Amino acid sequence: MEGVNVLTHPKIPGEPTQTSTTLLEKATAAIQGFGPVNKIHQHLCAFHFYGDDMTRQVEAHHFCAHQNEEFRQCLIYDRPDDDGRLIGLEYIVSEELFLTLPDDEKRFWHSHEFEVKSGVLFMPGVPAPIQRQDFDKVVKTYGKVIHFWQVDRGDSLPLGIPQVMMALTRDGQLYDNLAQDVEKRYNVSFAKERENRAYMEGPSHGIHPMANGGGQGLKTVLREVDCKPAVASTARVFV
Repeated sequence: MEGVNVLTHPKIPGEPTQTSTTLLEKATAAIQGFGPVNKIHQHLCAFHFYGDDMTRQVEAHHFCAHQNEEFRQCLIYDRPDDDGRLIGLEYIVSEELFLTLPDDEKRFWHSHEFEVKSGVLFMPGVPAPIQRQDFDKVVKTYGKVIHFWQVDRGDSLPLGIPQVMMALTRDGQLYDNLAQDVEKRYNVSFAKERENRAYMEGPSHGIHPMANGGGQGLKTVLREVDCKPAVASTARVFV
């Protein structure tokens, strides 16, 4: 099964960065701290599809940091170099934390068992035995992903409503050309790693039936409502 090849790294409109801006960036970088970003310790490559449209599949590079042993947060880029576009976010929680969520909330979260055991989730450049030490934990977790930039449409800017994304849950979902392209670029074999990860076990209670959209598609929509003003007597909220 193959998907349509679409430009997924469109050029951003605007003037090139000026030398004065670059010098200012160097000055502020020397003075300020970047604690949240400096906590990033891991680069994961995976695939996401839109919650309402599995035909729209996106290569997603996660740069993740642990907040504690049961919670990670990841910045998602369309590619891992310094020209990458920040296209989304993912939160990753343990099975124990996931089970505390209301059932309506669980639908927004996807399981990681298939992604891990199939080999399609990997850490570029990291020796496979080291990857498996962490993936033996990740296989039991759940993730919530929101994408803000629909690069698969060729959008040159982040347009439209943020989208709930989902992850692979069985064979036959991922387009062959996407898989083969990533395997070639990163010199990895999903099939080989699937064999090496066969011993891993998913969530101890099994994959929750409300996860992965509860088996249904999910689509974010925009709905106009009255906005509660900060001051009761304000006639108009914004202007």
